[in-house]
Amino acid sequence: MTRDAPLRATDAHHLLSNARRCETLRVLSSRPGEPSLELRELSERVAATEAGETPAPRPLRRSVYNALHQTHLPKLDEHGFVSYDAVRKRVVVRAEARELIRYMDTLGPAGLTWGEYYRGVGIVGLCLVVAALAALPPFALVDPLLWASGVLVVFAVSTLYQLLAAPVGGRVGLFWLWLDLRELHGRLNGRR
Repeated sequence: MTRDAPLRATDAHHLLSNARRCETLRVLSSRPGEPSLELRELSERVAATEAGETPAPRPLRRSVYNALHQTHLPKLDEHGFVSYDAVRKRVVVRAEARELIRYMDTLGPAGLTWGEYYRGVGIVGLCLVVAALAALPPFALVDPLLWASGVLVVFAVSTLYQLLAAPVGGRVGLFWLWLDLRELHGRLNGRR
């Protein structure tokens, strides 16, 4: 199924209310260039994350396999975020999953979103520049232009990290750019 309407926040939170569905999306989106995955491998990865060890205990792997097959993958497929072939036991992440993953866009153990992180960096940078301009003792030692330049460097490095890092923990990376280009290429070739 493809998504016709935009994703509502309540639907996103409902879909992400289960840790196994969240981890499924993380695993699928962390494989740049390989959007398709067999159910067995997916369930082993999700179970390993739950157990905190690799390989996960066999009963947990079975439980995760059954839950993904019977409940979670059909639900994600029904909403158009993955394509799940229950006969071949293969899962393909769809470009529409970006809508859902943005709700998982957290950074580190503090649980900040990238947006909150960037706002924080901006506020700290503004305070540093204002403090230097106001000639407050420790801050006045450094030129305000250097404070501003330092904050811009932090923004640039953070943005580069966000784009280049593997999309672990729900961060969106180059995988989605690749998926968009692949989809665009398919559409262009279909029109010829």
